Amino acid sequence: MTYLFDPPAPVSVPILDSGKRFPVRRIFCIGRNYAEHAREMGMEVDRSTPVFFTKPADALVTDGADTPYPPATTDLHHEVEMVVALAGGGRDVPVSRAASLVFGHAVGLDLTRRDLQAASKAKGLPWDTAKAFDYSAPVSALCPVDKARPGDDTVLRLRVNGEVRQQAELAAMLWRVPEILAELSRLFELKCGDLVFTGTPAGVAALQRGDTLEAELGEIAHLRTRIVD
Repeated sequence: MTYLFDPPAPVSVPILDSGKRFPVRRIFCIGRNYAEHAREMGMEVDRSTPVFFTKPADALVTDGADTPYPPATTDLHHEVEMVVALAGGGRDVPVSRAASLVFGHAVGLDLTRRDLQAASKAKGLPWDTAKAFDYSAPVSALCPVDKARPGDDTVLRLRVNGEVRQQAELAAMLWRVPEILAELSRLFELKCGDLVFTGTPAGVAALQRGDTLEAELGEIAHLRTRIVD
């Protein structure tokens, strides 16, 4: 096959303590998955219908690289999240089978241009410009489930310049991972290589150029990145 120009390099995430990498197909995200975060955003806590959105795979920032401050915003916010990587897929996956699709876990940041999101919400418009911009998804190395598996008491935490900004146990999630995957599979065919950002706890706030972010998912995953020009 002859291409008009060279296709882009595949996007991948390192696998902890391995020379292998996890190739990424798509990034799915769930919003409002922690009640206190929903409240701080002025939204009703609603478990009846999950809110999903996506990011492009090439929005990932991996291997501890710096994260550029994006254009067209003066209000960039951090949202720390557990990230789930899939090694299986399907449509209409039952909750009872959904956990078997998971290859491993990471910790990531759903960076958000909050001013653009607020403007979109006010007009009833999509969130793409607020969520799906370049370098909007820093992520740690993946920890396979055969090495460690998070539990309800696993703590998701973000420090900015050494100060704790966000912290919660995974038990606070409104939708658990099997439920998220089952609901997603009703809307999309899930496949190997998909990443799922599982929502952020309360404490989201603005970032400045020069800030250093350190995120952790218990002892399972750690991420460090710096916001740069």
